[in-house]
Amino acid sequence: MDIRRSGSQPSVKGPEDWFTGTVRIDPLFAPPEPARAAGALVTFEPGARTAWHTHPLGQTLIVVSGLGLVQRDGGPIEEIRPGDVVWFSAGEKHWHGASETAAMSHIAIQEKLDGRNVDWMEKVSDAQYRR
Repeated sequence: MDIRRSGSQPSVKGPEDWFTGTVRIDPLFAPPEPARAAGALVTFEPGARTAWHTHPLGQTLIVVSGLGLVQRDGGPIEEIRPGDVVWFSAGEKHWHGASETAAMSHIAIQEKLDGRNVDWMEKVSDAQYRR
């Protein structure tokens, strides 16, 4: 058994290569192999968002606060709110973040395949975000 006490793992700033705007990542869990799932609480300030990306085994988002936006490639931008659970299929190109006027926090859960859990792509442009 391993108990991770709240506050025992430092928050990190979302890297500029993968995010637009101010994003804070609070690690929650990343157990050792053979476990593959990891999770983090990710907080996006208004207007902040991920770049386009995919996950080799998919991703689950659990919205805990605020008002967010999600979009899969070729689909409409959709609002997400506290209590919503979003599933992106393996390899599905997508982005997610806060609305223009409100912050949003979600728990992100994804699994590793061959040592990686995400493939980052181009940033979401302001025009794409505001569409």
